[in-house]
Amino acid sequence: MELGKVTALMKATALEVAILTGHLVLYPYGIVAERVSPTSDPTADPTADPAAPATTIAPGSRPVVLLHGFVDNRSVFVLLRRSLTRHGRDCVESLNYSPLTCDLRAAAELLGRRVDEIRARTGHDEVDIVGHSLGGLIARYYVQRLGGDTRVRTLVTLGTPHSGTTVAPLADAHPLVRQMRPGSEVLRELAGPAPGCRTRFVSFWSDLDQVMVPVETARLDHPDLLVHNVRVSGIGHLALPVHPTVAAGVREALDAGGPAASGTGDGAREEGPGATSVA
Repeated sequence: MELGKVTALMKATALEVAILTGHLVLYPYGIVAERVSPTSDPTADPTADPAAPATTIAPGSRPVVLLHGFVDNRSVFVLLRRSLTRHGRDCVESLNYSPLTCDLRAAAELLGRRVDEIRARTGHDEVDIVGHSLGGLIARYYVQRLGGDTRVRTLVTLGTPHSGTTVAPLADAHPLVRQMRPGSEVLRELAGPAPGCRTRFVSFWSDLDQVMVPVETARLDHPDLLVHNVRVSGIGHLALPVHPTVAAGVREALDAGGPAASGTGDGAREEGPGATSVA
């Protein structure tokens, strides 16, 4: 391995350790489902909720649903949700699914019910979803297989194993892990035809993601889907929902309602068709 790659990997690993340490501190706050309060201040508490009005919110400002990954909870989105609310998204909700969940499809059905609740409460026909890791796969199943494309305008995935990851083979005892393996029944379903799917997908993947094996598995390639893949350089799996440049790219993707435009923040450069490298 080249010296430059070794140095980059060491820096990314150090950042992952720092993020993990901070996340462990916040994790207990994210176990309990969030409470939507019209008087809450999203900057006052690390996991506080933004205002969620009972009537229709501003046109063009679709609700954003954040969905965490495996053995995680909503606390992983503390910084991203703050970034979204500070840049005009006045309804951002982080959902928890049970740590006892053993079937991705059941979690997708639950997501569908929560999306309908949010749509009814806000008066919006559509929402946007940002899913980290397994959360992105759950949201994709909802969109592709459960009719969610009529309710989800844009789905952003962060480090999601779209074609399966082979990391941690000893974890196969857990049914959700098996569903994230290459060739699983769930992934075969998602690889099948999806004609007319209306949701737009933006998939962020990192070349130093040690949880996605191989790293390219976090790219979404499907002939029937409208997809823009965004390559992120220099950070690992845990940094994806935390890094400010990725947050800028997410905001841009959501505001555009489709593929992210070239230049997702400082250090961004167009790498080629369908991909952007963020240093």
